[in-house]
Amino acid sequence: MYDLIEVEDRNMTSRAPAAPSTRQRIVEQADRLFYERGFENTAFADIAGALGISRGNFYHHFKTKEEILAAVIAHRRVQTQAMLDAWAQAAHTPADRLQCFAQMMVDNREAIQRFGCPVGTLCAELAKLDHPAQADAGMVFGQFRQWLRVQFVALGRSHDADTLAMHLLARSQGIASLANAFRDETFIHREVAQLTAWILAIADGAGQGSAVH
Repeated sequence: MYDLIEVEDRNMTSRAPAAPSTRQRIVEQADRLFYERGFENTAFADIAGALGISRGNFYHHFKTKEEILAAVIAHRRVQTQAMLDAWAQAAHTPADRLQCFAQMMVDNREAIQRFGCPVGTLCAELAKLDHPAQADAGMVFGQFRQWLRVQFVALGRSHDADTLAMHLLARSQGIASLANAFRDETFIHREVAQLTAWILAIADGAGQGSAVH
């Protein structure tokens, strides 16, 4: 009987999710701090202190801030793809998937009001710094653009799918920027409701233009 219990315990252990490695914890904490404080205003000591690890342990995994930034961008790309895949599985129609994108701003409204869009703010900061990683950070927008384009093609708008995708991306960034500037949650809800109506009009064949009215 004890042998069976030991086997069951080992099986349960094998099925349990693995604890994140120290490196992964550093990347996740850096991601959070870059978003909340900015890349330039986050030091090694801030990340190590938030995790409660020694400088030696930290430097074992990352020698430069640029290495951490590259890891954070890679992490964001993986997380973004996982989110897009989850939307594709959860929503059965292209219009529903597009609404998932719009709803993301409502779901993250508190963070957006405080810090803005994590992708947009990092891209803007790196552009000001003329940082060589700017293009890599912008590729997260590229993931959204491609995914949105596919949804609009599926709605029968292959001739202007990319235009519509870019419009939706631009509108979402405008909403995030103004919500951050004015700390206005009502504004987010109102704008997302307009986006939802526009998406449904496109799906019904009524939205012939790219502008949201």
